[in-house]
Amino acid sequence: MDKYERTVGFDFSSEETVSPLLFGTNLEHTRSCLYKGLSTQMLRNRKFAGKPVFLGGYAKEWYPIGEDALFVFDESYTRHHEIYRMQRSNERNSQRVVNAVPGNECGIGQHEIALEKGKSYVFAAVAKVSAPVELDISLTSRDGKTVYARACLPVSGDEWKRYETVLPCPETDPCADIRISFTEQSSVCLGALSLLPEDNFLGMRRDVIGLLKQLGVKLVRWPGGNFAGEYNWFDGLLPIDMRSPLKSFLDIETQPENMGYDMSEIGIDEFIALCREIGAEPFVTINPCWNTPEDNAAFVEYCNGGKDTKYGALRISRGHTEPYGVKKWSLGNEFGYGHMEGENTPEGYQKIARRNAESMLSACPGLDLCSSGPYPNEDWMDKCGIALKDLAPTISQHFYAHNPLYPAADDFRAEYEKCVCDVYTLRDILLRDRKHLPEDISISMDEWNVWYAWNRKSNVTDGIFCALNLQMLLSLAKEAGISRACQFEAVNEGLIEVSPSGAKLTAQGEMFRLMGAHMGGRVLAKSEKYEYLATEKDGIITLTAINPAYESEMAIAVPDFGKLKEAKLYTSEKVIPPSDFEIKEISPRREEGKYIFDVPPHSVISVKIEAE
Repeated sequence: MDKYERTVGFDFSSEETVSPLLFGTNLEHTRSCLYKGLSTQMLRNRKFAGKPVFLGGYAKEWYPIGEDALFVFDESYTRHHEIYRMQRSNERNSQRVVNAVPGNECGIGQHEIALEKGKSYVFAAVAKVSAPVELDISLTSRDGKTVYARACLPVSGDEWKRYETVLPCPETDPCADIRISFTEQSSVCLGALSLLPEDNFLGMRRDVIGLLKQLGVKLVRWPGGNFAGEYNWFDGLLPIDMRSPLKSFLDIETQPENMGYDMSEIGIDEFIALCREIGAEPFVTINPCWNTPEDNAAFVEYCNGGKDTKYGALRISRGHTEPYGVKKWSLGNEFGYGHMEGENTPEGYQKIARRNAESMLSACPGLDLCSSGPYPNEDWMDKCGIALKDLAPTISQHFYAHNPLYPAADDFRAEYEKCVCDVYTLRDILLRDRKHLPEDISISMDEWNVWYAWNRKSNVTDGIFCALNLQMLLSLAKEAGISRACQFEAVNEGLIEVSPSGAKLTAQGEMFRLMGAHMGGRVLAKSEKYEYLATEKDGIITLTAINPAYESEMAIAVPDFGKLKEAKLYTSEKVIPPSDFEIKEISPRREEGKYIFDVPPHSVISVKIEAE
């Protein structure tokens, strides 16, 4: 096997540091980032969105209980906020179940409820009835023969009311059922249902939140991405159960895995609470297509205003006394592309963005605003990015590397190399941006990943790209004027893989976490091809070195100027999915005042040295 060598040269006079804001990610309501991801909601279609089942009358994702029961959709409990301008259909329904024969069991149920032994689950129903009933709530085996937990909820009254009970579970069953039924002669209307593990964090999974902390995420962009063009921030002010499902205008916008609806589980208050919990700064994208400049100024005021402002007072009345202090805002997402609603010419977008920016800044001076656009595109840079720099001194850049298809074993190397080498494609784009932009405009690299990473299991190809791309961004940040960067996106789309029973870091996630050791460090060494990076913080020098070659080994030489505290190798025999890095302790060779580390193909080393 061929071997090539690299020698690390250190510059101890360097004053360049690694910004924590380069370790960002996105939290966009797409695919399974929330659904089956961060959200711990266990029920599918819990608000009865969409059309009823043909010849059934009951909502999709549910099954009927009772041969003689009648199922119809009725007037909804869920709704949009009074300030709502989008036009969607089939979002708002309630599920009515009619039992005309006393003693018959009638209701609805759902399969594939993953239960864990020893956990307790909080069930809630918003309901109204024509005559009092006792709702039987049970968690059972799929065939219904084994009942794990049961509770009775007395329900009465023809006005909407929320009912809640706790169901302790004595067994593990990854494919259990939930059944909601009654036997009284009555008409029961269900407006929204919920099933959450009792230990949830505002409807979010604590294990996933723990991994976001472990990753060291310092900036979170929300609610998109493409979803920002669908989102009405006012809806998040409603109680979670009352918030209307949001139908996708375009298939890519929300959740194709969830019938094309977002169930509105996370609003601005939950998002800020998450950012504070993981120690990250919020980066919020407005919807300049469907929300007016006044709406978006109100959004800013809600986040940052004091008690003497209308929306600041509203936030305080909701229990959030201190301003959220959201400074970073994006003026929409990916305008200039056909998949986004709204103005898609640079001149048209610049006018809309300017009106929104002026209104937002009047609500809170000193915001850090970022303009959208299909960069690099000189027409957009001139007529939009540069034209807006008096209000928005940052432009947004997005990039997705080659999607490895692995059509045959003979193609593995070519597909791997196309993907990894796209790091240099992005480098050239960023430098091209920088060449055309004035110095007082910075670049927000606020979406980057391998294309369609969300369709694959963890794999080392994506992991090596992640490591090399992060190392490139950290190394190039000063030269290219990159003020922030957000991987797209952490949960179920790159860094964290979630299952009903747990969550783990992917190969990408391991690399993101590993590179986080450079955060806040002083840059002492970097290579032109980004194969290595060394930083110093608190007297410890951290070196990460990547061998991106598919077959060749790499030897990397490091001057012996201190005590070697730690050396780890992240390696794998395979690069295609599914694959993860094996982590090993390694020892270097000593030669003429140097440490020599041998790095296998598609592997990474992390070295920590205590400087003397």
